[in-house]
Amino acid sequence: MDMFDDILTSYLERTCDAEPALLQRINRETYLKETRPHMLSGHYQGRFLALLSKLVAPRYVLEVGTFTGYATLCLAEGLAPGGEIHTIDHNAELEARVRGYFEQSQWHDAIHYHIGDAAAVIPELAGLFDFVFIDADKKNNHLYYELALEKSRKGGLILIDNVLWKGKVVMDAGDPQTQQFVSLNERLAADERVDKLILPIRDGLFLLRKR
Repeated sequence: MDMFDDILTSYLERTCDAEPALLQRINRETYLKETRPHMLSGHYQGRFLALLSKLVAPRYVLEVGTFTGYATLCLAEGLAPGGEIHTIDHNAELEARVRGYFEQSQWHDAIHYHIGDAAAVIPELAGLFDFVFIDADKKNNHLYYELALEKSRKGGLILIDNVLWKGKVVMDAGDPQTQQFVSLNERLAADERVDKLILPIRDGLFLLRKR
């Protein structure tokens, strides 16, 4: 199955747009320098994020969980003129390198990089979000979702990553992390404030639209 997944991933990457040079560099350096490089969105999911952002043309984007900045730059590709993206992460050790990546991009003036607790930062941000991407510490996903939904405009999109959790959500796995995702998915499925569906991209993306 792993071999098939690798072959399928390779095919998907060959049949979507090429990975921009800066993102190729971030991808490579993340795998060389980080202990958990799989947290990076990667080529195929990155092109999906970029395309979805271009379809929305958001003026105000929120990202919860910056990591090495790969997804941030993908989301920035669709920004409307004068738009901005606020990205939040708690890992100060990565700050200098990630700011360096942002400075090399054409969106450096549009990206606002916050180091701190997302639960404290989000309520302080002014305006209403057009597009939110949540990919941070999983135990707080529902908290981040509620904070983001409250500050999202009607029709705004929210994406939550890793909601299939390597397929464990349908395997009756009893570990706490899997149960957190099972609970999250059930609560979101029943939430009448949003239109929603799960996209089986990589580890699962919950796509929600505020009604």
